[in-house]
Amino acid sequence: MEKTVAAIRHVHFEDLGALEALLQEMGYQIRYYESGVDELPDPVTGAKLAVVLGGPVGVYETEAYPEMASERMWVKTRMEACRPTVGICLGAQLMAAALGTEVGRMNQKEIGFAPLELTAAGRRGPLRHLEGIPVLHWHGDSFAIPVGAEHLAVTNLCRNQAFALGPRMLGLQFHVEVDGGSWFERWLLGHAVELAGAGIDPRELRRQAARWREQLRRAARAMFADWLSGITDC
Repeated sequence: MEKTVAAIRHVHFEDLGALEALLQEMGYQIRYYESGVDELPDPVTGAKLAVVLGGPVGVYETEAYPEMASERMWVKTRMEACRPTVGICLGAQLMAAALGTEVGRMNQKEIGFAPLELTAAGRRGPLRHLEGIPVLHWHGDSFAIPVGAEHLAVTNLCRNQAFALGPRMLGLQFHVEVDGGSWFERWLLGHAVELAGAGIDPRELRRQAARWREQLRRAARAMFADWLSGITDC
């Protein structure tokens, strides 16, 4: 199969971010699919790699947003066929739900840059490149770790930050694709209502993004390149 990426996007500014250039450098051809608008490719044969991106809705809101049920089935079919799949934030929650585990609201939102605490499994794998590096957290829901998956990382506010199921499936609650800079302004503007409701000052997020931008970009590229190089047959 050609090196193609199907990136499923739920809001336009939550895209592959810093990972897009890396994928292109590694020879991947990227196509975005807009959730609820575009017909998704065949889950098994439609792309070598699928990246399911973040968004502001919950996987359990299927009556209000029927596309969540459709995407969960798409992800489930793809994972059952052992096709390489990455989920980021909502994408990871869709993966967890497709694997039969619980996804629900947290007691409080986790928004801002903060480092991960890696588990022993996390330190053995690609996430080791992120250790000690503040990554962007932006969520009010969280997932339980699916049966059979490795638990990779925690934070004080959210104990389940990442999981891996074999070498081809990776779920990340945090946003490794976001490295700050002027591109980050789209997030601050797009989520202005949520920030105001949570009492979070966008100026502080902007300062955090600028401080960690270059270090996070290098670490994110190293982590994702490491994960891509480790993809093996199931």
